[in-house]
Amino acid sequence: MSDLLVDVRDLVVDFPVGGPGAYVRAVDGVSFTMGPGHALGIVGESGSGKSTVAAALLGLHRGTGTRLGGTVRVAGTDVGGASAAELRRLRGATAAMVFQDPLSSLDPYYAVGDQIAEVYRVHAAVSRRAARARAVSVLDRVGIPDAVRRSRARPHEFSGGMRQRALIAMALVCEPRLLIADEPTTALDVTVQAQILDLLHGLRREEGLGLLLVTHDVGVAAESVDELLVMRDGHAVERGPVAEVLAGPADPYTRVLLAAVPRLDAPRKPRPSRETATASAGPAGVAGGDGAEVPVVEALGLRREFGRGKRRVTAVGGVSLAVRAGETLGVVGESGSGKSTLGRMLVGLLEPSSGRVRHAGDEARGIPAGVQMVFQDPVSSLNPRRSVGESIADPLRAAGERDEAAIRARALALLERVGLEPGHYDRYPHEFSGGQRQRVGIARALAPRPRLIVCDEPVSALDVTTQAQVTALLAELQQELGIALVFIAHDLAVVRQVSDRVAVMRSGEIVEEGPVDEVYDRPAHPYTRQLLDAVPVLDPELAAARRHRAVGPS
Repeated sequence: MSDLLVDVRDLVVDFPVGGPGAYVRAVDGVSFTMGPGHALGIVGESGSGKSTVAAALLGLHRGTGTRLGGTVRVAGTDVGGASAAELRRLRGATAAMVFQDPLSSLDPYYAVGDQIAEVYRVHAAVSRRAARARAVSVLDRVGIPDAVRRSRARPHEFSGGMRQRALIAMALVCEPRLLIADEPTTALDVTVQAQILDLLHGLRREEGLGLLLVTHDVGVAAESVDELLVMRDGHAVERGPVAEVLAGPADPYTRVLLAAVPRLDAPRKPRPSRETATASAGPAGVAGGDGAEVPVVEALGLRREFGRGKRRVTAVGGVSLAVRAGETLGVVGESGSGKSTLGRMLVGLLEPSSGRVRHAGDEARGIPAGVQMVFQDPVSSLNPRRSVGESIADPLRAAGERDEAAIRARALALLERVGLEPGHYDRYPHEFSGGQRQRVGIARALAPRPRLIVCDEPVSALDVTTQAQVTALLAELQQELGIALVFIAHDLAVVRQVSDRVAVMRSGEIVEEGPVDEVYDRPAHPYTRQLLDAVPVLDPELAAARRHRAVGPS
């Protein structure tokens, strides 16, 4: 067994909660092994224990009051019994970790190259100049262009994908044998995600690295690993070669997990016609002077610039579109394409530099009535000091409602409508899961009975089963209330499932727009085809063939 890179036996992790002696079990009896150069994916919903297992491999629970049982060995080191010095040698020199959020993992005050060089000097007796040279070398290795110059930049000067590459470079600087990647692509758009996955694959092939990939995205795992370990509620419910698990899952939970994955090739669920949706909810549309229905929202030549002089950047350049009652318009594109800036102009959170926004035929001034927004991160969009019930009630008070009994009754009804309980009214955001918090955000958006809701990446931070629940809820509410939705996302598979029409944005412009099936099945613009080709597939052989075409034979 000495040739094993990772050997985990009956791992138990209990987190302290409440008073002395109170614990909650996060991981319960998990066992697995990994050989050198092997790639294992740990998948499961939020709270399944997958990240807790990854942290245990590096002894990151030490000193936190966490109680551990079982044994964890990495490259022969007993992590539980290792001294502080042995753990320092293990972290970085033998095994290294890449975290989900590079902004919180990188120090904003120091140049990226200096941070990588400092990690190298902790493990190697080298001069500052040699450490800097090594930092530049690994930045170049992970595909950072002009690595000498960019090594002097600070994290905020990097894009999201570049920051993730910098974190991978920091992990590689000491030439570890094991790379642990915890949700490394969750916040990235599909093309950057594909680049990061290709980079990890190339590192495995060229450096002989072992890879432990923690992710809630089964498609990402399918493209990247040899074996899958499926976790639920702290237990390992299934393990096997990735192709076998995906083709014939043995555990019912694995089947549920796979069924929830949005797929480009899956038939779209039937969506009610716009006429059905609006009729079921009453007249949400507005008739114009000639009897024709006026769009709920209309953008006319919208343009938004940031900065001044030579630093001026055009985020949105001349976009026109319209959305009618009962319709969902999906807006897709890479990070920096302008889609979120467009969404904020549609709801009045940003003033356009030029162009106009009309709501129900009227020119918009400020934030118009009948328009609401659901944000990507419900943690930062909900006030931690106010109960969720009060957060739902706030838009009603802002709209002029003064009857507190009526306000509370409306908030309680909305909690039930989005799948929560009336008893949750007096609880606070930190007491809820990510999916539950997003349901609160949807309830708050519904409170003032809007005609339009703009959803900005509403499910990108959620696991696939919770994504499916939230998108199904939005579809039900739209059919029931006849509202118009603008659904902004970088996940093209999700957008296909929820949208009637789709607009593809690139560099601040719409390069393609049309009925969702037509755009996805017969894309007219090369950029649309590029986005679709980058979406992960639940077929390891197809993923390998696609990578082979892109980069050539191994």
